[in-house]
Amino acid sequence: MTISNETSSAPHFSRRQAIAALGATTALTALGGCSYAGSPAAMASAGTAPNAGQALLDDIAWRLLSHEPERATGLGVDTGDHAALRGQLKDITPAGLQAYAATLKDDLARLRAFDRSGLDATTATSMDVVESCYATSLDGFALPYGDVAVGSWRNAPYVVIQNVGTYLDMPRFLDSTQPLNDEADSFAYLDRLKAVPAALDGELERMRAARAMGVVPPDFLLKKAITAMEASIASVASNYAGPLERKDGVTATADAATGLIEDALQRQLAELKLQAAQATSDPGMYQRPHGEEWYHWALRASTTTRLTPDEVHNQGLEELETLHARMDPILQKIGYTKGTVGERMQALSTDPRYKFAEGDPGRAEIMDFLKERIAWIKSQMPRAFNTLVDPNLEVRRLPLAEEPGAPGAYGGAGSKDGTIPGRMWINLRTTDLHRKYDLADLAYHETIPGHVWEGEYSNQMPLIRSILAFNAFSEGWALYAEQLADELGAYDDFEVGRLGYLQSLAFRACRMVVDTGLHSKRWSRERAVNFFVERNGSKREEVESEVDRYCSWPGQACGYKLGHSEIVRHRSRAQTALGDGYDFKAFNDAVILGGNVPMDVLGKNVDRYIAGGRT
Repeated sequence: MTISNETSSAPHFSRRQAIAALGATTALTALGGCSYAGSPAAMASAGTAPNAGQALLDDIAWRLLSHEPERATGLGVDTGDHAALRGQLKDITPAGLQAYAATLKDDLARLRAFDRSGLDATTATSMDVVESCYATSLDGFALPYGDVAVGSWRNAPYVVIQNVGTYLDMPRFLDSTQPLNDEADSFAYLDRLKAVPAALDGELERMRAARAMGVVPPDFLLKKAITAMEASIASVASNYAGPLERKDGVTATADAATGLIEDALQRQLAELKLQAAQATSDPGMYQRPHGEEWYHWALRASTTTRLTPDEVHNQGLEELETLHARMDPILQKIGYTKGTVGERMQALSTDPRYKFAEGDPGRAEIMDFLKERIAWIKSQMPRAFNTLVDPNLEVRRLPLAEEPGAPGAYGGAGSKDGTIPGRMWINLRTTDLHRKYDLADLAYHETIPGHVWEGEYSNQMPLIRSILAFNAFSEGWALYAEQLADELGAYDDFEVGRLGYLQSLAFRACRMVVDTGLHSKRWSRERAVNFFVERNGSKREEVESEVDRYCSWPGQACGYKLGHSEIVRHRSRAQTALGDGYDFKAFNDAVILGGNVPMDVLGKNVDRYIAGGRT
């Protein structure tokens, strides 16, 4: 595991990737001791042979990657017959996205026409997963504006904003994901560099079209975006040519391309300033043309449910009360006895015993803390799973330009071929973002047994299941990973740390309330921030960026707690159904080996585990 405090740009992953073969769940109850996942065949059900159904799925996967070649690079599959993808970029012009939607439509029709009788469970379930994903994505493409994340997590109404856009994604990608191992790679890098101006201008065309129909982001987002864009323009040479020029023996130059990139960024900056002159402070989608329709779709895409905004809002309030009831006795025990749970957590956050030092000494302290906690949780995995993986993992600081608009941390799996490690990216713009009682929980969420752990299983799956992911499962699993850490004893000797874990869950319940409040109930930005601060004791500086993120990624924040609650509900169901036959490790395997799936398919995976446990 690598711990790095450098500030070079981060990769643009398909952040939450799919995980494992459904067929494996039929054999989970027969597993004894610990085995280590290896080849794709080891992750699939025994006896599954190539067939017409899998051939169709493989063809669909490559057709998807032809529209998103950067994802092929992130997975490490842009090799051999597909090596040309390494020098291409996604066509994000209006025409390019129409062509992408047309491919999805054709492939959805092929799936629906395919005779599924006689298919093995893994292939049939993969078809269900693809069908669900493509149908939802096509509904998104039918909306008049915005970005649609096909089998990913970042649906956004605004093409370029403080945390969305090629100006942010591409420098991360080129620095940490684009291979530069030989001369062929350097030429592929240059090909991509030459394509960046067209990508930026494709976004610009869509920005202008959205503005023409009255879709303008809120002013507080635009202020951040303009600052970030100006920083990007000032760093064009290092962001785009820097990775290439740092490689020994590479003679190619990127100077001409970077000049064109700077010109295109300047055009986007001018458009952002035009939008800022028209913007209001209204944060929610309800204020935008077709906003209610857009938000209902985004909520469905994020949660893979048909819950209404009101239902999500009310569930969030109920879960928040339940979690605060668990936090109260711990607070009482450590001497915080007066005020609401939120007020007492605010007081706890000012306790100097739980703060990191300021500046670089504190940043180093945070990195050491993360290293120790990750090592501990990794050692506990044989107690929680029968089927183990061994992640190649590093922790890195977010790029300085990204930190102001980013959350406290995020993480994701590495490449399918293992050349790119799984990473936890930690926001260190100020050490005051983190506390000693909440940082361990964040590490478990982003690394092991959370996102990085989950992604390792994905990378051993057939290609289409490695590509497609569902926010409710990805984020629900990461919250379940936090729960596993607690159940494995992470806080037995540090009960204040359990407060941090419970506050994390409560924070995600707040997200359900705030996201729906902003986009469906006409909440102001200030009301949204205050809800976190007052009800949950969250740090204002942290939640201001969080709330801004919900404004630019509507619906996404609701997937976390909804997904977690579904996993926990199914675990309770399995415990009741199996009684003494229930096995903690076998259940965890059933969920993670069942793959990254919509919530209805998750239920089928658990049904299969229960049926196997009864035999």
